[in-house]
Amino acid sequence: MISGLTLLRAEDTHQSRDRWSYLGLVEELRRVSATPKKDAAELFRRVCFNALITNNDDHPRNHAVIAWYSAWKLSPAYDLTPMNLISLERRDLAMICGDDGRRASAANIRSQAARFFLEAPEAERIVKDMAETVAASWYDVARGEGVSVADCDTLKGAFVYEGFWHSGHVSS
Repeated sequence: MISGLTLLRAEDTHQSRDRWSYLGLVEELRRVSATPKKDAAELFRRVCFNALITNNDDHPRNHAVIAWYSAWKLSPAYDLTPMNLISLERRDLAMICGDDGRRASAANIRSQAARFFLEAPEAERIVKDMAETVAASWYDVARGEGVSVADCDTLKGAFVYEGFWHSGHVSS
């Protein structure tokens, strides 16, 4: 296993945050993965998912590649943590995800879709499908894992937050 932090040649410090980037990570996946198109598309889905659940704990140590025998591939997702933040207008990820930096919005995520081997219509479909899936299933998944009704009420603002659909500085 190699962490995203190592792939990005970064450190786990605020001085190194300019290297914390999904765009850099996808470039490294394109270089090391045995299935770069598959892994790049999966990473794009994870960026969407992290934004849609307000997971701002998506730092590079929470991404990795693993080797089965001699072929590297994106590891299974791990440490996905929804956070119910106060802002309805804007939320940020820990890693840069598009032209507007860390902004956790659909437009920003789509702005660099080509680096993930995705055409604009496919990227749009992924974003919409992921948003629909998260909106329709988060509550049942949380309850199925033992999260109380009260805690679900507390966390509901984390999922598909209003500002996700606002374009911010990136043209959509």
